[in-house]
This record gives sequence, structure tokens and C-alpha cells, in this order.
Amino acid sequence: MRVRLGKARRRSKNRLFKEARGNVGGRSKLLRTVKETLVRARAFATRDRRVKKRTFRALWITRLTAACRERGLSYSEFIHGLGLANIELNRKSLSELAIADPAIFDEIVAAVRTAKGIAA
Repeated sequence: MRVRLGKARRRSKNRLFKEARGNVGGRSKLLRTVKETLVRARAFATRDRRVKKRTFRALWITRLTAACRERGLSYSEFIHGLGLANIELNRKSLSELAIADPAIFDEIVAAVRTAKGIAA
């Protein structure tokens, strides 16, 4: 007996078309093109989940660099001083402190200066 894939095929295609919704032209209308588009989209999504982490770390470092420069330190001196002062805050929380609560960040900078033996 010949098997027809009517309902199963339609469900499978609709799942793909639903995922490709929002793409331009044939990328959301033509089955073969939709499949190619989704392969690329999934590859980019996987790659960019990693890239996002790098981008945010770069942002935090940029913010910390600016905050340290305002207080007369370089970023590298600041990070080294954190290690000497046994302050185990990560770059994300440090950058949030530099923006949201500068007074506490000033205290951290003071602790770094004393640990490195730099006069205020």
C-alpha cells in the first residue's frame, strides 16, 4: 500500500515556515530556501551566544577603564591591585558599582591604592 504523507508533511513544513516567519521574500515562503535559511540562522545563533559573552566583558572593561582613569589609575593597575587587596569582585559587578554607586567604588579604589602602596 502506498503511504501518503499529507498531514505529517504539512505539519513538518508549517513548523519550518513558522520558525522562518519574518524573513524577506522566499526566505519565508519557499520550502527549500526556508531550510537553508534556518540552517544558517541556527549556526549564527549558536556562534553569537558565545560572542555576546565576549561583547559584554569588553563593555565592562571599557566602563571600568573610564572609572579608573577618573580616579587617577589605569585599568591594569586597578585589576592588579584588586588581587593584592584580596577583593574578589568580578568585572560585571565592579562596572555596575562604578555606575550606580560611585561612593562604594571610591572605597574600592582606596583599598587598591593602599594595597599597591600608591598615595591618594
